[in-house]
Amino acid sequence: MKAVAALLCLMMAALPVSAGAASSAFSNWAAVVVAGDFHAHDGGPTEAFDNARRDVGKALVNAGFQPQNIQQFSVRPENYPKEKVLPSTVGYIKSSLEQISRQAKDGCLVYFSSHGSPQGILLGEGIYTPAAMSSMIDDVCGKRPTVVILSACFSGIFLPSLADTNRVILAAARPDRTSFGCSQNDKYPYYDDCVISSFPQSSDFRALAIQVRSCVDKREIVEGAKPPSEPQTAIGGEIAFSLPLYTFNK
Repeated sequence: MKAVAALLCLMMAALPVSAGAASSAFSNWAAVVVAGDFHAHDGGPTEAFDNARRDVGKALVNAGFQPQNIQQFSVRPENYPKEKVLPSTVGYIKSSLEQISRQAKDGCLVYFSSHGSPQGILLGEGIYTPAAMSSMIDDVCGKRPTVVILSACFSGIFLPSLADTNRVILAAARPDRTSFGCSQNDKYPYYDDCVISSFPQSSDFRALAIQVRSCVDKREIVEGAKPPSEPQTAIGGEIAFSLPLYTFNK
């Protein structure tokens, strides 16, 4: 773990400070953005998850998160030497979130783009379960305002474990449904595509959830993707009152 911490320190120090984000409601939030796999649904390679990881990171910066408070992860970090991504492992993700949270203390954002199963979300060679993710967020983020966005098949299974009064949870599909857009030719999974395109049109995370759901519904109709994934949202009672204060930069 000492080696992990040393690598994290070097990478955080290399990231620039964004003056524009400094005045944002999210300037003191910690964020991790994870691509959990690189395989298409047919087993071949795809850039869809890493494309989503990269461009969700850009969308967060545009919304007001500071670049030095965002860490990205990839199953193939060696393929992106200029992007300062870390390996998509539970150890690196938790250590990074812990470290960033010590300097960015106002809130947490956790974003995953990967394949999913009824047991959890794919992370490298294993399944990251709802219980394990909930434990990490409990340990690191505690009672801070927290947003978790999960782009994966069956990701609705995470809502019962992750939902809490201080959390906003967005999931790409019902617990018993797949999501779409994971072929070798897709730039992004459909859900990630809708998140990225909906950020500029949304004022906050509640509005984002509504925009993304509408976007996914329309995309699936156009593509003939059935049965519909039916993206899920859970907003805790405590954070519901404060969400209007957490507005995105425009």
